[in-house]
Amino acid sequence: MQREDKPSLLLSFHTELKQESLDSDCEAQWALGDSEMTSVKLEDKSQKLGLNVTIKDEEEKNVVIINNGEGDLLTQDGIPEVETLGEKQQEDYNHKKSHHCPHCEEHFSSLSLLKKHIKIHTGDKPYSCSDCGNCFSRLGNLIVHQRIHTGDKPYSCSDCGKYFSRLAYLTVHQRIHTGEKPYSCSDCGKGFISSSVLTRHQRVHTGDKPYSCSDCGKCFSQLDYLKIHQRMHTGDKPYSCSDCGKCFSRLGSLNVHHRIHTGDKPYSCSDCGKCFSRLGSLNVHHRIHTGDKPYSCSDCGKCFLKSSVLATHIRLHTGDKPYFCSDCGKCFISSSVLTRHQIVHTGDKPYSCSDCGRCFSQLDYLKVHQRLHT
Repeated sequence: MQREDKPSLLLSFHTELKQESLDSDCEAQWALGDSEMTSVKLEDKSQKLGLNVTIKDEEEKNVVIINNGEGDLLTQDGIPEVETLGEKQQEDYNHKKSHHCPHCEEHFSSLSLLKKHIKIHTGDKPYSCSDCGNCFSRLGNLIVHQRIHTGDKPYSCSDCGKYFSRLAYLTVHQRIHTGEKPYSCSDCGKGFISSSVLTRHQRVHTGDKPYSCSDCGKCFSQLDYLKIHQRMHTGDKPYSCSDCGKCFSRLGSLNVHHRIHTGDKPYSCSDCGKCFSRLGSLNVHHRIHTGDKPYSCSDCGKCFLKSSVLATHIRLHTGDKPYFCSDCGKCFISSSVLTRHQIVHTGDKPYSCSDCGRCFSQLDYLKVHQRLHT
């Protein structure tokens, strides 16, 4: 027989070999000397592999050539041996053995992987959480989800000891210690520790705000911003101070509030050394040194250090007085003016002179008094 110069898959074996397994799913029993039985067994197997099988006698041994349609190859004499396929042929061979999804073009190496994949198309979620009823398509996802209820965090950082419920979270966290930022922005080149952080950042360039409030229609670039905003409508304040019980809609606001009790003022002015509990307060204070007054009144042109002071000032032009006294019904343009007024009804005098101990209802009165001592 004349051979072609094309690759194929060849198996050779001695006559004393009694049985050989062609793959893990099907066994072919070789009855050497009986070429009909051998041919039948191999033909059955070749149908499963999608290959052509030829049986030949050559120098007192049976040579079985499994042909993939590209030609025949002979192997060396001796123990059974499989000739390594070329890269493309191996890919085609694996493709023939793979499991194909009837809904899309995906292929899988095992039936179990295919079954998991098909649930994406069918929407089947057979695994439900006994605590909250949330359903999942995979058991592994349910197990990870249940850690929310149990508080289980089996993955710990070897650098700082912080614990995580998922290995993926730990992997991303460790990049904080290593400084690795494998995801970079194509617009500005800035690097990020995770693809999700990069996606959020890219909205700075695109201006995309995919999350909208169902109550007022306001849009946000991040889901967390929307959730915080929605608390304005619901009145939800999930963060409470352990010292005074005051509640807040944001964790950051609670952390800042805690500094009232601890006296912590981590932000200091480089010009005069004055310290502040909030960065925003420091930024406003800096304007005293720079003379910057970025907020101007459109009615009279007067400028102000703070936007809140401008808002109060504008009420002088509009006549708006949203703060009223519950005792006498008198209205005021700001809450601070209302507070000073209410002292009239309560008789409270919170400001005392350090020299003589005399008390006053307003800070301005105290300052005027202290000039007597100086």
